Amino acid sequence: MTQDAHTHHHHGDHADGNCGHTHMQGGPDETGARDPVCGMSVTPGPDARSRDYDGQTYYFCSEGCQTKFDGDPYFYASGNAGKVEQSAAPGSLWTCPMHPEIVRDGPGACPICGMALEPTVPSDEPSEELTDFTRRLWASAIAAVPLVILTMGDVVGLPVRDWLGHQTAVYLEFVLATPVVLWAALPFFQRGINSVANRSPNMWTLISLGVGAAYLYSLVATFLPGVFPEQYRNMGGMVGTYFEAAVVIVALVFVGQVLELRARERTGDAIKALMDLAPKTARRILPDGSEYDAPLENIVAGDLLRVRPGDSVPVDGEVVDGRSAIDESMITGESVPIEKTGGDRVTGGTINKNGTLAIRATDVGADTVLAQIVDMVAGARRSKAPIQGLADRVSEFFVPAVVVVAIVAFVTWLMIGPSPAFVFAIAAAVSVLIIACPCALGLATPISITTAAGRGAQAGVLIKDAEALERMARVDTLIVDKTGTLTEGRPKLTDVLALESFSEDEVLVNTAALERGSEHPLADAIVEGARQRGVNTGTASDFEAVTGKGVTGRVEGRAVALGNVGLMQSLGIATAPLDDKADALRSEGKTAMYVALDGRLAGLVAVADPIKETTEAAIRELHRQGLRVIMATGDNQRTAEAVAARLGIDEVRAGVLPEDKKALVDELRAKGARIAMAGDGVNDAPALASADVGIAMGTGADVAVDSAGLTLLGGDLSGIVRARKLAKATLRNIKQNLFFAFFYNAAGVPVAAGILYPVFGLLLSPMIAAAAMSFSSVSVITNALRLRRVKL
Repeated sequence: MTQDAHTHHHHGDHADGNCGHTHMQGGPDETGARDPVCGMSVTPGPDARSRDYDGQTYYFCSEGCQTKFDGDPYFYASGNAGKVEQSAAPGSLWTCPMHPEIVRDGPGACPICGMALEPTVPSDEPSEELTDFTRRLWASAIAAVPLVILTMGDVVGLPVRDWLGHQTAVYLEFVLATPVVLWAALPFFQRGINSVANRSPNMWTLISLGVGAAYLYSLVATFLPGVFPEQYRNMGGMVGTYFEAAVVIVALVFVGQVLELRARERTGDAIKALMDLAPKTARRILPDGSEYDAPLENIVAGDLLRVRPGDSVPVDGEVVDGRSAIDESMITGESVPIEKTGGDRVTGGTINKNGTLAIRATDVGADTVLAQIVDMVAGARRSKAPIQGLADRVSEFFVPAVVVVAIVAFVTWLMIGPSPAFVFAIAAAVSVLIIACPCALGLATPISITTAAGRGAQAGVLIKDAEALERMARVDTLIVDKTGTLTEGRPKLTDVLALESFSEDEVLVNTAALERGSEHPLADAIVEGARQRGVNTGTASDFEAVTGKGVTGRVEGRAVALGNVGLMQSLGIATAPLDDKADALRSEGKTAMYVALDGRLAGLVAVADPIKETTEAAIRELHRQGLRVIMATGDNQRTAEAVAARLGIDEVRAGVLPEDKKALVDELRAKGARIAMAGDGVNDAPALASADVGIAMGTGADVAVDSAGLTLLGGDLSGIVRARKLAKATLRNIKQNLFFAFFYNAAGVPVAAGILYPVFGLLLSPMIAAAAMSFSSVSVITNALRLRRVKL
């Protein structure tokens, strides 16, 4: 071999299956052979690893490369391996849930709040911090149990302290507490020191101060009891200690942290579920017609793939052969399967219900709709809602204020507290520091946003950022387009009328034959309508499109014309016999066109863009939620008003060009309206950007529309209803969390300082304070997780 064996081994076991080298023929040349997997040079010989495939011998530098080749020989032999881009592994960046501006290359603690960083995209890998903290929790708990028995055994009839003697008991407490404080609690102290160094005091500042004060006080009391006045000492000259409080506080903080980390992992479950929608393999069809299962990461654009009944569609693609119904509910939120046939687009992660499809891969890896959805949801988790600014401002002043309260409590108890005043003073100060930890305050908003982003993704509502979600809860006006939003966006033939001397089939046969040569969207509707009615169409010659009027031509020798009044007038044909019928059809929201055969008026055909089944119910629900619905469309006034009247839309703006929509948004905003604008995200981009909330209506093609704050994967109004419900539920949840956190700290700090002692003789133990502090964080997370079950 040409390079060190260990180097070969490294390349052969490369995690992503190829090292970025392009494929060279496996046969020997002047430099030896080239490993098709990793691209390294290999000297052919009787001892070299080799494999014959498709009339060619390939050589490998290691067993790892050979195994990879055996798993997907076509991929490596065809040179496709060189086309697969090497991108960073998902989740290779880490961020702070409370401070999304902090982004790191690996796990660690946030320099601002000290919270554990988490991967930007959740993975199935166990959290390193959760594993570490669980280990430290067990160590703390194992030490805490005997310490509590030592100090409080008398209460339950276990006078262990009397059996051992006070002196021995105190030394035993020191032995049990020291590893917990100096090893288990080390992350607390590191974060506390960092918070002071970064001038961003946080919960870890308070915890490390509280635990450190209790431990140091106890240390001095154990080994230097002489420094305390006589009244603080017992018969044996020993001073009371707080070793058990320090250890129990550490254990309880770890309980809270472990519960919190587990809950934070659950907020990413929705993203993991989305990531799991894509299968791990795809069935590749080779040029010779044979098929086999290839790893999904080896699929490249252009590959031909088989999707069998019950399979997940592996990547985004286009149907080449077959017909089936595809269940897109996990991506669009729409429950009715969609019929797919040749030329239709399919989305990776959707489920093939009954037929077999052959598809050509168009988008793979990070380019798929599913990957973009995951990216968008992960982005929403990292964004901040404006309401969080309140919590941030409070937190800035909160920690220094708590330290001041703890000092005041300490001094007050020292001066006017009962004997031994110093012991009471320490207990009050430590309790204030511990109970006031503002972690619940910091978590209140991000934990709700994270959960909501995941829940929205499951319902086909993608949230680009937290601000859009908060604003969506407050909008009062919705501007929607007609075509594709209220209607199907695919016109259908609805009416064929013939004058007495002609038959309906005669009118339709000639019209459809003429329209086969047209590219107008209404032409497709007429041709498809004729096919569905079983009418056989001929072929047209001398086809001519008359701009703004219609089309003319000859079908099997007959002169045929199809178009508006203007076209008929230019041909000298009177339309009067059918004018009333045409007006009646237009008043129903249909487009009516006159048909002339051999220079005589023969009949009418009408085409309409059917209103979506879900539209009427969605508008009723939006009205119930207090929204005013305005339809802005490029259609003519008459058609637009017919649709609006049927649906109960509040206001119609017809004949609106895309550039006029931004002016409409600005006009309504000047009147004080808070506007959500729904559009297809291409020509509507300026209006989407200027509205309070831009909603991109896409069925996949426009998933990550930059100018929209929300993207709906199903292109209808029921998605807006779901988005609105989710937004209101999330804002309500955040307010509940902030109330819990504020109320909790407002009530907890004075109690810990001892305000109830003069009246009720009640003083909070530092251990109770630690338990309460952990409970506050867990209660906020538990409340946020309720959003996972919100009905949309």
